[in-house]
Amino acid sequence: MKNYKILLLAFLIAPLITFSQEKVKDSVVEKPERPAFESSTLIDNQTNVLFNKNTLEVMMQHRFGLIDEENSLLGIYGANSNIRIALSYAILDWVTVGYGITKKNRLSDFSLKIGLLQQTRSGSTPISLTYFGNAGIDGRSGSSNDGLFVTKQDRYSYFHQLIIAKRFNSNLSLQLAPSFSHYNTVDYSMENDRFSIALGGRYKISPQTAIIFDYSQPITQLNDDPTTGLSYNNPGISLGAEFATSAHAFHIFVTNYSGIVPQQNYMKNTNDFFNKGILIGFNITRNYNF
Repeated sequence: MKNYKILLLAFLIAPLITFSQEKVKDSVVEKPERPAFESSTLIDNQTNVLFNKNTLEVMMQHRFGLIDEENSLLGIYGANSNIRIALSYAILDWVTVGYGITKKNRLSDFSLKIGLLQQTRSGSTPISLTYFGNAGIDGRSGSSNDGLFVTKQDRYSYFHQLIIAKRFNSNLSLQLAPSFSHYNTVDYSMENDRFSIALGGRYKISPQTAIIFDYSQPITQLNDDPTTGLSYNNPGISLGAEFATSAHAFHIFVTNYSGIVPQQNYMKNTNDFFNKGILIGFNITRNYNF
């Protein structure tokens, strides 16, 4: 009789144990993978990085003149240097808005960045997918009298990009980023739109130091500049080093892109990396949490 009581008790408890195990299993939360990159930018392109809600990012980007420019100390004294100062703010963990002002063309840009997918540690979601877009406003003087801008809409340009990123391990991260650039008004010999694709990566060589690269390939072919004969179809090539801490990142590199704002780089770059078109640049970012 005693054995029957033990069996009956075991029969009653077994469903409770099974239910408890299933509940624990179902309550396991999938952990996101650590960020693929340290900074929200990778030289000349955006990364998939989105900061925690209420994080303010302050950024300064500088491009010197061409290294080959005469009597310019490797372009440091170059007349065609460019600089951009920008702020971005994370209104949600997966949404960031920003504003920047660039010396070249006095360009103001308003940006939006949205996290669509996040890579997980288990590999159930193998990649991160992020959208980045901006709207630029050319701030140069211009009116119907000089023909530079006839209407206000002539000043507008736009950029859209999907960033597909993957952190392969603690050292190596890569991203692929197709993009679309648009200018409302262009010279008669140019197109208003351009499709491009970028490949970038980062490889850590120490806890705070990494080698970084960024390659941008135009897909839509544009006519050469009718005045100078220079090509607008040169790929963007950038190679440099990153030094990062928990709150800031510093990039120093060589590149042939000087526009800084992406649609300016993709649509109007005439520098050939392999033909005296190299310049030195750096990016500095600093994050503040509120």
